[in-house]
Amino acid sequence: MSPRSLTLSLATEADTIRLGEDLALAVTAGDCLALRGDLGAGKSTLARALLRAVADDDYLEVPSPTFTLVQNYDLRLPVAHFDLYRLSDERELEEIGFSDALDAGVCLVEWPEKAGQALPADRIDVDIAFDQGGRRVTISAIPDRLQRIERKLAIRSFLDGHGYRDATRRHLIGDASTRAYEYVYPAAGKRMVLMDAPRRPNGPPIRDGKAYSQIVHLAEDVYPFVAIATSLRERGFAAPEILESDCEAGILLLEDLGTETILDESGKPAPDRYRGALACLARLHDTDFDRDISLPSGHIHHVPDYDRTAMKMETELLIDWHLPWRRNGTPATAAERQEYLAIWDDLIDQLDDVEKTLVLRDFHSPNIIWRGGEEGIRRVGLIDFQDAMIGPSAYDVVSIVQDARVTVERDLADQLMTGYLALRRAHGTFDEGTFLKAWSIMSAQRACKLAGLWVRLLQRDKKPGYMKHMPRTLWHLSIAFEHPVLAPLREWCLKAGIEPAESAL
Repeated sequence: MSPRSLTLSLATEADTIRLGEDLALAVTAGDCLALRGDLGAGKSTLARALLRAVADDDYLEVPSPTFTLVQNYDLRLPVAHFDLYRLSDERELEEIGFSDALDAGVCLVEWPEKAGQALPADRIDVDIAFDQGGRRVTISAIPDRLQRIERKLAIRSFLDGHGYRDATRRHLIGDASTRAYEYVYPAAGKRMVLMDAPRRPNGPPIRDGKAYSQIVHLAEDVYPFVAIATSLRERGFAAPEILESDCEAGILLLEDLGTETILDESGKPAPDRYRGALACLARLHDTDFDRDISLPSGHIHHVPDYDRTAMKMETELLIDWHLPWRRNGTPATAAERQEYLAIWDDLIDQLDDVEKTLVLRDFHSPNIIWRGGEEGIRRVGLIDFQDAMIGPSAYDVVSIVQDARVTVERDLADQLMTGYLALRRAHGTFDEGTFLKAWSIMSAQRACKLAGLWVRLLQRDKKPGYMKHMPRTLWHLSIAFEHPVLAPLREWCLKAGIEPAESAL
């Protein structure tokens, strides 16, 4: 692919620093930034600003690598800062560890012309020139790299347009989807959170002309998040306030609910906080929500059903990904698939008479903020609910009691269930028997989905870190199998060679 270019005018040194901060949010491992410009043009200022932004340290020492040739920084994203002015031969580039640094993270290169043809062809060229008392910066890169930079510059324009020109931006987190989050520190006032969520591109059609994300009702833009946040806040729940928005661009500036989680300092479940989260969930399940939510823009979000098609598609992750992985590449037979899907058809039929309510879908430790200074349900900050649906209320109880990312020991899980059931019984008509049946079915459904998802993330998306959750997921499946309604699925798994784990380890 041929490179494309964009040109920026920087009036002051502060503008150069802002550009460095924006580039720090755009770059990722494997990026090489080649900085060119006359002495005093601002290459070192730009490099220093980028490094300090990645480090989230405004006072990070950034010595010139002129004499050492390279300075390495072990940061959130490893960065190697090269100054090639004293390089005598381009072959020396490998001797000072360029390839290893590029594999591990980002390479910032000053005096790139000294490297001849040794720098990667898909590098990002940043040319800085004097221009009428300021600077003119031209950034050239292949389209996918330049698009990342353009996106971060568009967010800067969004902030500028809403009165936050002097705001400082820092990386917060990127999740398993296309979303990313930043902290925004205005010149005056409280820290905010920016959601960067461009419209989700649909994958290839896999069934009835629809992509996987459409079948399982994953949000394609930010309108569902805005709608659900509005609905939750109107009912007294602690969802973030939408401070500013450009929904078409997929940019939201949000209230910062805080950084505390429901885990303790060692990363284990804090029982009192989990109890608070279950109490919040019990209140949510006793609350009515509209199916069609109108926004001031005129957009109407219809909360979809957690329907049979979505549930079955998610359970197919087990047979499509987990089973072949367990069998060293051998897929399920046609007979195995037919029997497995028939079992799930019967289980889903048995959900017809269970309680249905708003399902947040990922109500577990990464998505719950603990706000100890608040009271009641306001102590529980809710985020990441854009994929919410109307479905069995038991699903979200499964999500937290069988937390996908951290082990909730069985004694605590049982206590949490007892507390939740007591709260539900105290607030009106509640059929505990059908709820427990639904809980077991949704526990098995979620475990089958995750057991396949972890393998898909490993094999298709090259994200092996999620496989550490597999033993815990299979343990959760074994707990679901304790209910008699799951006997057919338990027998199928045993015949297929999928043995649920006896513990989370």
